Amino acid sequence: MKIVLIHGQNHKGSSYTIGRKIAEKMNCEKEITEFFLPKDLPHFCTGCFSCIDNEEKCPFYAEKQKIMDEIEKADVLIFTTPTYCLRASAPMKTFIDLTFTYWMSHRPRQCMFEKRAAVISTAAGAGARSAVKDITTALGYWGISDITEFGMCIRASGLDEMSDKNKAKVEKKTDIIAKKLSKYKSPKASIKTKFLFSIMRMMQTKNMGAGEAEREYWEKNGWLGKARPWKK
Repeated sequence: MKIVLIHGQNHKGSSYTIGRKIAEKMNCEKEITEFFLPKDLPHFCTGCFSCIDNEEKCPFYAEKQKIMDEIEKADVLIFTTPTYCLRASAPMKTFIDLTFTYWMSHRPRQCMFEKRAAVISTAAGAGARSAVKDITTALGYWGISDITEFGMCIRASGLDEMSDKNKAKVEKKTDIIAKKLSKYKSPKASIKTKFLFSIMRMMQTKNMGAGEAEREYWEKNGWLGKARPWKK
């Protein structure tokens, strides 16, 4: 099983440690690949809209695609981010911005509808759940239905400083998430995912998308007809 971790920080803090712990606890033969933001993608979206017509025209395409190629090949995605000012980190938000063409409103990838994901964030105080939600929203629009959220106030600057009670909670929760992610059977597209896709499909059929290139992409995949990305 191929596991890809995307970390919204360069340092290996509590959010990173929990995400890595989940991957290592997964009871399966596994290949783990990790990316760290902003080290592996040190750019902000410039809003040039070049990707709308051709994604390869993005000025940061090579670095971005190195990550996305691994994500597309993965069975399981694990995203981690520290909670900064009640939200996900700026590098993680930048990553979301730079991959917006993967959303169902643009050029969704069929492989995303077959993946499981987990999103992890810790905070010394409040905001971990909001930070997690930033990422789960994006993954949902990618077409991923099976997303496990874990946002936790650890009341410490790191796992080593946590109370024994919270340490036990982390161990229990990571056991549960690892077991869930270890399933080999592909998840099914949820009703919510199918509904969102139907809305985006309707927009494409009515020429309300972002342009002709996107409509051609949908037609090529057969999604303006009877084909659906969750059906092989």
